[in-house]
Amino acid sequence: MKSIYKKYFLLLLIIICILFYYIFIVNHRPVEIVAIHQDENYSFVLVKNFPISKSNKIAWWIENKDSLARQYGIPLPAPYGGFSIVFFSISKGYKEKGKYDRLCFIDMKPPKNCIDKEKIFSVTYSKNRGTIFTVSSGEYKIESNNKIKKVN
Repeated sequence: MKSIYKKYFLLLLIIICILFYYIFIVNHRPVEIVAIHQDENYSFVLVKNFPISKSNKIAWWIENKDSLARQYGIPLPAPYGGFSIVFFSISKGYKEKGKYDRLCFIDMKPPKNCIDKEKIFSVTYSKNRGTIFTVSSGEYKIESNNKIKKVN
């Protein structure tokens, strides 16, 4: 019987270590902004170590939007006020155009001026909808009570 308890204890210890790693290491790494590309009122931000959860992505944006404006001049709204900022993972670096689903930047010289489209987060603003946050699970908005609500 003791060997069964040892196996369960070891399994529990491994699970706790994985959770610790995720919560305290992966989710709290500083975000690294590698590059920003601008195309009119669209900003493309290439990042490493972006938060994983929806709420941490939105919290990161709220905490860093003023410094992004100061340091990088984004967002750059259109004359009507709308803007779009899309965050892409750049973990694999710039690539040549070759592959079908790559985003290429006109402000860089080819051949290595493209990235794989690993979209991880976006922030858009329009007068009709307000500020919308898009993640893989859908669109979200911050309500007046500071609660995050899914947009239908």
